[in-house]
Amino acid sequence: MTFTYDNVYLEDVSTVAGPYEANGPLGRYFDKVCKDFYCGTKTWEQAECRMLIDSVDLLLYKTNKLKNDIDLHISGDLLNQIVSTNYASASLKIPLIGIYSACSTSVLGMIIGSNMVDKEQITKCLVSTSSHNNGAEKQFRQPVEYGGPKKKTSTFTTTGAASFLFTNKKSMIRVESATIGTVVDLGVTDSNNMGAVMAPSAAATINQHLKSLKREVDYYDLILTGDLGIYGKKILKEYMQVEYNIDLKNYDDSACMIYDLDKQKVHAGGSGPACLPLVFNSFIFPKMLKGEISRVLLVATGALLSPTMVNQKLSIPSISHAISLEVTDDIL
Repeated sequence: MTFTYDNVYLEDVSTVAGPYEANGPLGRYFDKVCKDFYCGTKTWEQAECRMLIDSVDLLLYKTNKLKNDIDLHISGDLLNQIVSTNYASASLKIPLIGIYSACSTSVLGMIIGSNMVDKEQITKCLVSTSSHNNGAEKQFRQPVEYGGPKKKTSTFTTTGAASFLFTNKKSMIRVESATIGTVVDLGVTDSNNMGAVMAPSAAATINQHLKSLKREVDYYDLILTGDLGIYGKKILKEYMQVEYNIDLKNYDDSACMIYDLDKQKVHAGGSGPACLPLVFNSFIFPKMLKGEISRVLLVATGALLSPTMVNQKLSIPSISHAISLEVTDDIL
């Protein structure tokens, strides 16, 4: 399903990153960094809540707005019952829609918010997401204290939080269109190979987006996927060529950008709901403001992983959502 928009703008963004992210190639671009995995709290889960709250507070400060100015907050995370979002919201006191779409949560939230702004149901919408490496590992695989070995195809969940502010007030970047993906399951059962799980759904969503809008792939200056990693990135490019006869141009993957894959021990790269927004908000968004990049398609990729179902030897489905952001015509 693809939407087009007439009156939705991205006013500003914020980022809060963890220690691994701060030591990566994009470290100097983040608004705020935490020196350790606790961020001044007692547990990893509380640290994720703290980062999420900080990302909202930072964005409100940057846009000179109060919490009462915001009509709606849309947010989600990886933890059971999206507890990071819910506990943060109890502190923020902004009306909340809590969502879960695994690592594709950020763009799903952006689409929901854009639809509501475009239909004039609301005028100011915050969209946030977060993830924490140690919290996610404990929930989905095994506690990091176990020190279990990792496969080279495994990815490293990002620690951080990011927020976006969407409004109907014209700004430099507008939301042009978006595509909600469908669930794809090609039978992959390896929970340590999320790139292979998610690449087919990313391909299906990109193809559907281009087909619905009758566009060629080079319409975009950059197509940026969420967290496929080095192996999933390769699979996506090959899959697009074989399945859809599309040569994926002007393409990169956030998981391959957020860490120094040669120096940091992160295996195939980054992952987690925060991976794509941390890269876009800190590095790509400023390039759009400078006019260096005009059209970007963000494709958030999500592995719908359930440890319960994996233990039953079932395969892992995935879903990807896409949103098109463009520099406004008068800026160009």
